[in-house]
Amino acid sequence: MLRGMDALSDLRAAAEADLARMIQQAAARPAREAEAELVRRLAPRVRLYGLRHLRDEQAAADLVQQVMVLMIEQLRACRLREPDRIGSFVLGICRLAVLDLRRGEARRARLLRRYGQDLSVADPSVAPRFDLDRLAACLERLSARERTVVLMTFYEEKPAQAVGAALGLTATNVRVIRHRGVARLRDCVTGGRDQP
Repeated sequence: MLRGMDALSDLRAAAEADLARMIQQAAARPAREAEAELVRRLAPRVRLYGLRHLRDEQAAADLVQQVMVLMIEQLRACRLREPDRIGSFVLGICRLAVLDLRRGEARRARLLRRYGQDLSVADPSVAPRFDLDRLAACLERLSARERTVVLMTFYEEKPAQAVGAALGLTATNVRVIRHRGVARLRDCVTGGRDQP
């Protein structure tokens, strides 16, 4: 029974090594079918590794994606010297990725312990309050050209070239007018000056 399992494991490893070689030898065009098959074979093992070491379904799914992308990148760049050891290579990537995740979590935990009591919690139910009446009054105080440029830029979301074409101006001129108009609006809205 054990010999049969060993033989099956050897066959599986040989097939995976062949797929890795195919990916490395596909010089200009990626061997998409070989990549897909190799991912199909190795992703479940990476997921199990992630579940065992991270104990979280979503973290394990993220690990699979991270490891599979790195594996394909390394194979395409021909950085794997021994395609016969693709399984060991993938497990090594898993170990390093999990260690990196744990280091990041430990760093965050240390920072929270050290500075957590000083952090204020933002209340998502409190929306910023805008003084729309004041903004409208400040817009009215701009010159007609500045107001048109500002409205076309931010309300209609048009680029400088389109605003310039509509108004008979260069894109550079539109940017200068917009910059000045926004500065005057900011001063007016924040109370820096009474009039723009």
